[in-house]
Amino acid sequence: MTLELIIFIASILFGAFIYWRESHSNKVYRFFNKIMYSKELQIKSTDKTGFIYQQKFLIRLLFLGFLFLIGIVIVRFLIPIDLATISIFASMLVGTLAGTYLAHFIFKSSEVIEEQTDSLEDMVQDTIEKGKDFIEDLRTGENEEVKVMKEEKKPNEKSARERLKDKGLL
Repeated sequence: MTLELIIFIASILFGAFIYWRESHSNKVYRFFNKIMYSKELQIKSTDKTGFIYQQKFLIRLLFLGFLFLIGIVIVRFLIPIDLATISIFASMLVGTLAGTYLAHFIFKSSEVIEEQTDSLEDMVQDTIEKGKDFIEDLRTGENEEVKVMKEEKKPNEKSARERLKDKGLL
């Protein structure tokens, strides 16, 4: 179980590395594409599609499955130790797929953050200015209320006791 966990974590990192590498250059995919297809069916030079990068889930699963099967066969011939290859294969496959989607999420979020940085700064500045205006309005509103209360007291210079005396109630 410990070996499978270590391989799973390592395969997550491997998946992120593969995704990052193919997002920068897809030379290996282009090479195989030129070998397999005729000139009319080959991918365009502007296409960034790779084995993992910009592929659907099933295609990623297929390419990674073949990659790990070839790797396991080579390791079995080099090191004739019988390991639980099915569980290790599954850990590598699932971990690498998880790593590719994790890398995709990180790249997408960083792109969105870079695009929105200027507008976020403007939004924060606008919010700060509106907050300052709101606080200033509250302060001037309090001053106006105090002035109104003082103006109301000036016409009624008599105290309540004197007013009651004037009415004849005291």
